[in-house]
Parts: sequence; structure tokens; C-alpha cells
Amino acid sequence: APPASRAPAAPGARAPRGPAGRGLGAPGGPGCGGHLEMSNIRHFRELRVYQNAMEAAMTVFELTKAFPVEERYSMTDQMRRSSRSVCANLAEAWRKRRYQNAFVSKLSDSESEACETQVWVEFAQRCSYLNDLNSQQLDEAYDQIIGQLVKMIQEADKWIIR
Repeated sequence: APPASRAPAAPGARAPRGPAGRGLGAPGGPGCGGHLEMSNIRHFRELRVYQNAMEAAMTVFELTKAFPVEERYSMTDQMRRSSRSVCANLAEAWRKRRYQNAFVSKLSDSESEACETQVWVEFAQRCSYLNDLNSQQLDEAYDQIIGQLVKMIQEADKWIIR
């Protein structure tokens, strides 16, 4: 089941972050000393990387509400789109686990979208639309997400349906 919803941070508030040291799978998954293994994950929403990406995308959504109106059709839309695409590509990758190359390709797309979001975060910070703390926290959240995606790509054979 998906994690309980949390209220997103307001502009200037501390951005929510995923728990430190989270692995790739479901809570208690591989490398976490828990009871669930990769083979027990039945839905992409159980993936910690998906949960972290969704949390980050919702933070982007909340923070961009305070951006200037003149950025509505450029920076705001691009930043929201790329942050949401991380999640969407993860969901697509999950459904392509029968084919390793397709699975890795969608994970790679998700990684690229996460990196693009980091670029938009930097632009927003340099334009003074995001404060330094929110910018740093989002950048760190996307660094963690990218690391999780890279690990999934490197260990793609462990995720493939046989």
C-alpha cells in the first residue's frame, strides 16, 4: 500500500525529505534488514525510489505555487513536468520488467528527468524564486533519487520478470 500522505511544505518551510539510508525496494527491502525482498514488491508505488520521487515532485508543486506569474508557462511548467516525469517513467519501467533493455531505458529516462529537475531547481534558486535551504534540500533529494535509479540500472537483472 502507498505511504500515508503528508502535507507538503509551504514556501520557506523545510522541504520534506525521504528517510536517510533508504534502499530501493519496499520498506524493509534489500539492504534494510527488513522482511520484504525485491520479489515481494507487487506495485511500483511500493518502490522507495518512487515514494521519494513522488514526495519530491509534490514539494516542487507546492514550492512553485509561489513563483511569479510570468514564469507560469516556462520555469514553473518545466520544473513540474520534469519532476512528475521521474515518477511516470518509473511506473512505465516497472511494467517493462519482462524486457531488460526496455526496463533500463525507462529507468534512464527517469534519471534524466531527475537531473533536469535539478537544473530547474538551480535556475529557480538563482532567480531567487527558491531560498537556499529549499534549493539545497530539493537538490539533495534528487541526488538520492538519481543514486537509487543508478543502482536499479546497475542491478537490472535482479528486477526482471523471468
